[in-house]
Amino acid sequence: MFTGIVEELGRVESRDGGRLRFGCTHVLDDVEMGASIAVNGCCLTVVDWDAEAGWWEADVTQESFDRTQLGDLQPGDVINLERPVRLEDRLGGHLVQGHVDAVGTILEPVPDLHIQVPGELHKYLVEKGSVTVDGISLTVVKPTDEGFTVAVIPHTAEVTTLGHKGAGGRVNIEVDVMAKYAEKLLEGHK
Repeated sequence: MFTGIVEELGRVESRDGGRLRFGCTHVLDDVEMGASIAVNGCCLTVVDWDAEAGWWEADVTQESFDRTQLGDLQPGDVINLERPVRLEDRLGGHLVQGHVDAVGTILEPVPDLHIQVPGELHKYLVEKGSVTVDGISLTVVKPTDEGFTVAVIPHTAEVTTLGHKGAGGRVNIEVDVMAKYAEKLLEGHK
């Protein structure tokens, strides 16, 4: 589980087939083999790293490439990084699994971010509800016919990828898992 509060901006260093290498510093402080790190909101497993040199690697499956925008990443691209929440941490965002539901498209960039998402996600987007965009916990301002809007403060734009992406940019979307569980529980009561 993650909180959706980005810990640092990293960079894509290389890609060799399904193996991606990411450059960073902070999220390597307590890394170990098999640890989880969210990259733009997608939970990946550490398979190799060099903390001194400032990089780590993950193997990305075709399923993850198909459901996220990780396949779009090129060396030099900026990425959002977050380690999983520890039980003693504050939960500053909302519960984020790192399991991306779909890829959205930015219609209008920050500060009044407007994102288009596939129609099947619209039912999970409610005013003042939680949504994760590239691993960032955000609050929906308004659901729209295309997707939703969020108001992004300057600090968030500065310390995340949202300040680097314009109209047409692709972003990973994870809707609130609690809404999906509620829907599943109510299916038998229709």
